[in-house]
Amino acid sequence: MVNQRKAYIYAIGAVLIWSTVASAFKISLRTLSPAHLLLYANLVSVLLLGVILLFRRELGLAFPKNRQEWLRSAGLGILNPFLYYLVLFKAFDLLPAQEAQPLNYTWAITLSILAVPLLKQKLSLGEILAILVSYCGVLVISTRGDLLGMNFSDPFGVALALGSTIAWALYWIFNVRDGRPPLAGLFMNFLCALPLSLVYCLIFTEMRVPDLTGLLGAAYIGCFEMGISFFLWLQALKYTASAARISSLIFISPFFSLILIHFLVGEEILPSTFYGLVLIVAGLVLQQFVKSKAVDVD
Repeated sequence: MVNQRKAYIYAIGAVLIWSTVASAFKISLRTLSPAHLLLYANLVSVLLLGVILLFRRELGLAFPKNRQEWLRSAGLGILNPFLYYLVLFKAFDLLPAQEAQPLNYTWAITLSILAVPLLKQKLSLGEILAILVSYCGVLVISTRGDLLGMNFSDPFGVALALGSTIAWALYWIFNVRDGRPPLAGLFMNFLCALPLSLVYCLIFTEMRVPDLTGLLGAAYIGCFEMGISFFLWLQALKYTASAARISSLIFISPFFSLILIHFLVGEEILPSTFYGLVLIVAGLVLQQFVKSKAVDVD
């Protein structure tokens, strides 16, 4: 049933949560390693999603019916949350939040590029232009405005931030074939990733009891970034008459996030970050506009 008012309420809730997570990442990483943050957040998200599904009487729909579905859940779980968040948290560990966060927003551009070889889609001239505009923004942010010198603030950190978008884009490309309800599928993928996160920590890190700040940060990320925001966005899509009406709200998030990064994390926002983010968002808006026009023509 269409209820546009409800759709906007749910969508704004999701956008506000997404605006806080960059600050939550950075604050949590002050006391937790990326691997430990992934492990604790993954555990919290599995518990939360399980409770939500239980109340919705959909928990039984989450569990695979055969070996092929188990393998699919495991494969998707490797991509998200394991690889995606492990790489993304490491990027936030190396880069200022104001740099890692906008670079992560290029995932939609990465998705368009990967759809060419994997889904046999073609890029129009407008989409190519959108990609170039967004990656100009990436250059502005990663060089802190020194485009002529091309001195990257942290080449490895930038590579990780952009690399995380590959894992995220691949997850959504392969997730298209999953016939389960989205929330049920997400729960199973996260459940399959949990043992992998634990094994990774046991092999590559020294396990220790986290301090309260790190634990609360991981709990926040697991509840809101990995759980509630996804649920809110699905509800928004359920009630809206058109996904395009609420999709535009997403572009508010990175700018609001910069404000929170300044006040909560204490970073002085560089002009290059703001101008680079404007270019990235401009590319994303152009991409959305080109796709909507193509749909109208069809």
